[in-house]
Amino acid sequence: MKMKRKKILINLLYGFIAVILSVVLFASLVFIYFARDLPRPERFMDSPTAEPTHIYDRSGNHLLYTIHGEERRDVIEISDIPPHFIDAILTAEDSNFYNHYGVDFQGIVRSAIANFQRGRTVAGGSTISQQFVRSAFLSAERTYMRKIREIILTLELERRYSKDQILEFYLNQIPFGHNAYGIEAAAQTYFNKPAKELSLNESAVLVTLVPSPSYLSPFGENVETLILRKDHLLNRMYQNDLITEEELEEAKEEDLEFSSFSIYLRAPHFVMEVKSQLEKKYGEEFLKENGLQVYTTIDFEMQQKAEKIIKEKAVNNYQHNAYNSALVAIEPNTGEILAMVGSVDYSSEPFPEGCIPGSTCKFDPYSNVAMRERQPGSSFKPFVYATAFQNGYSGDTIVIDERTNFGTVSNPYIPRNYDGQFRGEVTLRQSLAQSLNIPSVKALRDLAGLERSVENARLFGIELPRDASFYGLPLVLGGGDVKLLEITSAYGVFASGGYRNSPIFIKKITDKHGNIIEKNEPTLRRVLSSSIAEEITDILSDNSARAPVFGQNSLLHFPDHDIAVKTGSTQNFRDGWTIGYNSSLVVGVWTGNNNNASMINAPGIVVTAPIWREFFESFL
Repeated sequence: MKMKRKKILINLLYGFIAVILSVVLFASLVFIYFARDLPRPERFMDSPTAEPTHIYDRSGNHLLYTIHGEERRDVIEISDIPPHFIDAILTAEDSNFYNHYGVDFQGIVRSAIANFQRGRTVAGGSTISQQFVRSAFLSAERTYMRKIREIILTLELERRYSKDQILEFYLNQIPFGHNAYGIEAAAQTYFNKPAKELSLNESAVLVTLVPSPSYLSPFGENVETLILRKDHLLNRMYQNDLITEEELEEAKEEDLEFSSFSIYLRAPHFVMEVKSQLEKKYGEEFLKENGLQVYTTIDFEMQQKAEKIIKEKAVNNYQHNAYNSALVAIEPNTGEILAMVGSVDYSSEPFPEGCIPGSTCKFDPYSNVAMRERQPGSSFKPFVYATAFQNGYSGDTIVIDERTNFGTVSNPYIPRNYDGQFRGEVTLRQSLAQSLNIPSVKALRDLAGLERSVENARLFGIELPRDASFYGLPLVLGGGDVKLLEITSAYGVFASGGYRNSPIFIKKITDKHGNIIEKNEPTLRRVLSSSIAEEITDILSDNSARAPVFGQNSLLHFPDHDIAVKTGSTQNFRDGWTIGYNSSLVVGVWTGNNNNASMINAPGIVVTAPIWREFFESFL
């Protein structure tokens, strides 16, 4: 009897072991079956995540633009994420994250009970590890097969990586809406700041977005719902002793300042030119995926000041039928562009309604007039006078201001001075300072020479693509089209004492690890003697010589500073110019209409000098 009972117990033990082994074998086979085609967790580390190219100002403190593909993602380390953001995401998504092994069975049970009681899905049981696996490696299908694969890969993920690594993976992966993936891209998109600078309140907002980024978007119609849910999350953090009552109240009272869509693009005309240069050199797809860090030459504060002044002053020019303006500021000793405004307001609608941008609009916000060819009027004169000085003449050389036909009887060319008067004998100093037209044409014909003046302008950086004969004597009065950037840079030759510096848009480019892959240095090239550069500067800053036409207290005069400046206007007032400089800054301003419509009684001193004056004054 005892032997029989012992045999039964042994058989039961063998049977139990067999069942256990069968279960283990079955589980192993299931694991092998579902895991055979799974991507390995280390793929997230081994395969580089596509990272966008960032374009910054010269300091690197202000993000101007991001070039990205379908997903905008900026990978950062967990040490750069504020602790209160981590507390918020764990409170909302996985409060037991640091205690489970990837799958929280207690959480699954709690979610099932809550969903059963409500009669609908109100809570999920997925851990942060599962959410990451699902987002990074699996499809969005809802099947038992996919769930099994998800659990298997989650367990493998937890075995291979620490909790902090998994949390870092997750926070760099999850979508926050508007193509922002990961916490860094979300912080930049919604608050225009890096993640490490997020406040408690801002962190709670971003965490609240995670379940429904489209529905709760702060740029959408459900902002009130977003704020209510955010406050609920803050209350939970307080109840869990993650924040104090004082921190709770301060967070709720904090004013939220969401970015506008326009914040995605700062210094827009300048940035679009930089983007074009980068695409030509590196290719569009490379820029979207390889995380270049582009440090431009733009001085962000100066750029903001320029945009503000042009926008405010534009209103005053409407009375002159002038609807657009552009500004360029350059550091003459390096060629670095410090500010570039290509139109009155990049975010505005074209004027008037119904026009076709680029052809019939008086104001086209997107066209960068700083890079468009326009006639420079009298602002071209200094280059001709500099050429005359190279030929041995000086500011004291006498020319006769009188009615003159520079053409023929059958084809006359009889220019007039701005005020219609003749002054008889004048010096080149007086002629240039007062912008007299007849003596300037004589200076080109008799003293400088057309061929050499065109050659000099090209040396200074102005592209005059045609033969000198095409431009003829009207060249000195602005008969050759120029770009605002070119002519402003060319004035830099006078400001730098005779050196030519090509305009520079980009200071340096690094890869995502900070290694320098491109660095632009100034390319100094002497194109004019320092004595002649100084003589031109002396004339253009001589208020007494300028006064007979412009007055003693014009907008061009700075009593406490030596500022050289020249205005320009074209025939029928289609273009107005003011370009001025000192040894540290060259500023050029253009005003007119995109469709070349004439302004009304609007010389450069009227429509551009107020803009130039206020900007230069802010710099001084």
